Amino acid sequence: MATLRDSGLVETTVGSGTVVSNDARRKHPVGPAASQWPRQARAFKQPLGRMHVLRAAIAIADAEGLDAVSMRRLAVDLGVGPMSLYRHVANKDDLVTQMVDEVFGESELPDPGPPGWRAKLELVAHQQWELCRRHLWLPRAVSFTRPALVPNMMAHTEWILRALDGLGLPMTTRLREALTLHGLVATVALSMAAEVESEQETGVTLDGWLLAQQKRANQTLDSGRFPLLSTIPTETVSDLNGLFEYGLARHLDGFATLVEDAARARS
Repeated sequence: MATLRDSGLVETTVGSGTVVSNDARRKHPVGPAASQWPRQARAFKQPLGRMHVLRAAIAIADAEGLDAVSMRRLAVDLGVGPMSLYRHVANKDDLVTQMVDEVFGESELPDPGPPGWRAKLELVAHQQWELCRRHLWLPRAVSFTRPALVPNMMAHTEWILRALDGLGLPMTTRLREALTLHGLVATVALSMAAEVESEQETGVTLDGWLLAQQKRANQTLDSGRFPLLSTIPTETVSDLNGLFEYGLARHLDGFATLVEDAARARS
């Protein structure tokens, strides 16, 4: 399609999708002369499949954020009429739900996984972290209060519940652990997404922003009011990967105490 556009044979218009350009109509009139068209120009219309729709929507969200995804924008990018998308998705909410399912499908959880509940939870948390790093819009698309029936995401929850099997924990506690673990990942990932969004909107990188704030920061920290904060390296605050690893380790330390208490109660 990009080749056809570059050649001036087709053009994309809002509401109509990809159509033959006026210039191409003049150069290649309909009729016997149409057989002289390049092969790709005569067969540029390919069947639209569900995976084409989802991959295009994910590509838009990855590059520009979830707000940039709309049925009209998707239709233009795919070179089709907007109504043709509704054969595959009911509306934008359904589209986003299927996007989440497709993204979680990128993660393959081993069966049975590494030995020990802690190693298993570390594994699934790191997999979700990597998904959120690749798809910064993902945390915004997942709701804790109105969870969508997303099979590939549900598989993560089921895997965590199974990882905690045999510890003597009630199912409510196991489910809350699965939700808390994802909440830890999502909270830090939202900060990462916000930083990328700020860079796109302002054109100022994090390093550039820190440099601009340096004078004010020095004045504040050198005032003597914050002697401990003044000893902390600047990069420590913005190290979101380090923050995630620290938060995960401390959370699992606390959960280990809960597991030990449950074991003592059983004995």
